[in-house]
Amino acid sequence: MSEAFARFHPNPGWTAQANQPQVAITDTVGKHCILELYGCDHARLNDEDFLRSAITNAALRAGATLLNLITHRFEPQGVTGLALLAESHISIHTWPESGYAAVDVFTCGDHTMPESACQVLVEELKAHSHLLKSFRRETPSQIAETEREPCGLT
Repeated sequence: MSEAFARFHPNPGWTAQANQPQVAITDTVGKHCILELYGCDHARLNDEDFLRSAITNAALRAGATLLNLITHRFEPQGVTGLALLAESHISIHTWPESGYAAVDVFTCGDHTMPESACQVLVEELKAHSHLLKSFRRETPSQIAETEREPCGLT
């Protein structure tokens, strides 16, 4: 890891915890991708309009349905974006001063391809390197057969 990125954890929370219970899984509800982008184009990381376009392209390439897109540009630099998808979400947080972006893509169902959304962002932000972790979100067997209601309803 380069000196410029030493303050970023290279692998946050991806190691198994010794005292985590083992749970039987019954059904995959979606796929979750965590993407770290390094050495990105600084100007693109700070361009809110460009990032809105890149996120939209990522959602389309994933086969997802974009419902809403919210972005905010910080002063003096950096952008956060959140795309609400019918299938879940895409989020991005940028640090132009470090050439770094943190991306989260979660899609439910089996018709979407979140890795394709990640590839769009790697390409559009011109990342020199990246780290992609992808895992399935699954329904634990303890709740798979139970009837569930939203909290607060009786």
